[in-house]
Amino acid sequence: MKGSPRDRTVPRAKKESDLARALLHPVRSVPLAFLAVIILGAGLLMLPVSRTGTDGDIVMPALFTAVSAVCVTGLITVDTPTFWTPFGHTVILGLIQLGGFGIMTLATLLALLVRKSLGLRGQLVAQSETHTLNFGDVRAVLFRVARIMIAVEAVTAAVLTVRFWLAYDDNLATALWHGVFHAVSAFNNAGFALYSDNLVGFAADPWIIIPICAAVIAGGLGFPVIIQLFRGTKIGDWSIHLRLTVYGTLLLLVAGFAFFAAFEWDRPGTLGPLSLGGKVLATVAGTVFPRTAGFNSIDYGAAAPETLMVTNILMFIGGGSAGTAGGIKITTFLVLGFAIWNEVRGRDQVTVAHRSISASVQRQALSVALLGVAAVVSGTLLLLIFTDYSLEKVLFESISAFATVGVSTGITYNLPPSAEWVLMALMFTGRIGTIAVASAIALASRPRLFNLPEERPIIG
Repeated sequence: MKGSPRDRTVPRAKKESDLARALLHPVRSVPLAFLAVIILGAGLLMLPVSRTGTDGDIVMPALFTAVSAVCVTGLITVDTPTFWTPFGHTVILGLIQLGGFGIMTLATLLALLVRKSLGLRGQLVAQSETHTLNFGDVRAVLFRVARIMIAVEAVTAAVLTVRFWLAYDDNLATALWHGVFHAVSAFNNAGFALYSDNLVGFAADPWIIIPICAAVIAGGLGFPVIIQLFRGTKIGDWSIHLRLTVYGTLLLLVAGFAFFAAFEWDRPGTLGPLSLGGKVLATVAGTVFPRTAGFNSIDYGAAAPETLMVTNILMFIGGGSAGTAGGIKITTFLVLGFAIWNEVRGRDQVTVAHRSISASVQRQALSVALLGVAAVVSGTLLLLIFTDYSLEKVLFESISAFATVGVSTGITYNLPPSAEWVLMALMFTGRIGTIAVASAIALASRPRLFNLPEERPIIG
């Protein structure tokens, strides 16, 4: 006998509720939200009012630009200032702002959600370590992130506007637009510029390069770090996250400056023709921008292979967590470094500044790093299959896409559609995947009530 209609609707309703619950899970909702913004942005960029010409395929340029803008990467397949109209530039600017704001808020809220899922003791430790907001202060998180973004972008835009207006013969409206666009692009580590050579024409101008570098670093530190620094927390009371992010940033900046200067100082195609001050300034930019900013003040196509290798390392590491920077993040890199160091010294616990790093955090860092390596290797292999470029160039392009950096040796313009899809997947994975994976691992971790017998395989 067939069941009644009521009997048949119950399983259907249950399936619908299960689907809704699965889609609303925070780890899944973040990628879906960003995917929705990408589709909306691509649709707006496909409108005739968004581009200067009417011929040729618009779907792939619009989709690629939307992915690059929302993922705050900066890789482009068309010339931004000439291909898109002012309306198109406005759409790109909006996508950059939404992408950066979304990353900072969602990453911070996911971190708070992970902390909420801990036991009472874990919550107390996390609260004392992070000094951030309580989980219930969602509105406070949103408003604080918005205030910080607007404040940094406004100051940067003001400096850039005055410089463009007084030094480059732009009228006030044009100078203001260029100042705002590049300030937003800088703080969000997007790397989009309204000049065909990006920032190469301003390589020796400190009033352009220094404010942009400062905004890039501020956006790359991450919201929790900025909040603690604004509170004036004494160095002795800094949390582990704050210590790792600030000291790691300084270490990478100093090391990057030394290597960049050593390899490019007299190279004819990059720093060679510049004055002493211009060389120093371009070296600073060459150290800051690969930290996921995407701007470039030199031609990376003319850079030395050693410089490209150092840039690969800086790009892959990236910036701070819960910020606009990409990569596997400084904290991930340093946690793994301290784990290796303590293992070499024969210590059972991984310690940083008289605090121990739990085994679950170490596994989380290892998972993010290895998944990043897998993504880059897979992307590089596919680009080698789909293009005729050398391993050096496609590896640089893959890391730049995955780490949401946006610098390129110049091959992005000439890639076939299949390679563009690979880069879009890398950008989306690098921007959303690391946050989602780290949060999923932390939320899924449950204490085991028993231990299995141990066995030691041969290592090395």
